[in-house]
Amino acid sequence: MKIEFSKKVADAKAAGQPIVALESTIISHGFPYPENIALAREMEQVIEAEGAIPATIAIINGVIKCGLEEDELELLASSGDVKKCSVRDLPMVTAAGITGATTVASTSFVAERAGIKVFATGGIGGVHRAEEGADGFDISADLLELSRTKVAVVAAGAKSILDLPATMEVLESYSVPVIGFETDEFPAFHCRTSGLKLPAAAMTMNELSSMVAAHFDLGLPSGLLVCNPVPETAAMGEEEVENLISRAQAEAVAAGVKGAAMTPYILGALNRLSDGKTSVVNHALALNNGKVAAKLAALIN
Repeated sequence: MKIEFSKKVADAKAAGQPIVALESTIISHGFPYPENIALAREMEQVIEAEGAIPATIAIINGVIKCGLEEDELELLASSGDVKKCSVRDLPMVTAAGITGATTVASTSFVAERAGIKVFATGGIGGVHRAEEGADGFDISADLLELSRTKVAVVAAGAKSILDLPATMEVLESYSVPVIGFETDEFPAFHCRTSGLKLPAAAMTMNELSSMVAAHFDLGLPSGLLVCNPVPETAAMGEEEVENLISRAQAEAVAAGVKGAAMTPYILGALNRLSDGKTSVVNHALALNNGKVAAKLAALIN
């Protein structure tokens, strides 16, 4: 598998420096321009401040990139024609020579093959709620990839719009370790709590790094999910979020939205219905995850 590294990432690999992988869908589909590129730069700065090197992953004109230059970040942020790519899309996108942004699943896939053990994102995908009107049992490819890709994914749990108990059940069925950082409860993206008890918790960074290092030392085939709740200063209440989700879901069903289009549609509706509050939360948790991931990468490097 051919991966093109930026000079900064290539130099970091040669020097044995800690590296943190970053997805690119948050740039192309997560926020409007120019807020998206501002967040991308902030994420890189937060990671570098903790002594690690950021490696944003994307496909640029059919080439898989690990680490992006400024003009490539600008392309992803400002172009309206960037394909959202999961693992199944990689053959078509690379063969066709087009530009694509990587999801949690495809970022994890590329990161492992690039020799990167830690990946920071916002929130993972999961099992969609039945009331969203999806056909059948809709499960994100993120969960399957977590079960077969040896990367520690730092996230604020799973997105609030999902069926969180079912998502936890699938992670358990796939034997994916789920560890709370400074929490024993599964965080729900916009909210710090969900009422779901986690199977493991690390209350210090040293505890967390020991668990993650042990997982890799055992040679287990899966990745890990590190649950890092949104900072208290930015968190929303569960009742507030549930009310917004109900309204957003009703809009999506009325519009006939299904499948892969459901999550971005509902997240966009939540931002509009909350007068931009959910985007503020998303921004804060992404930076917080980047900071924790960089500390973790430095300790297990």
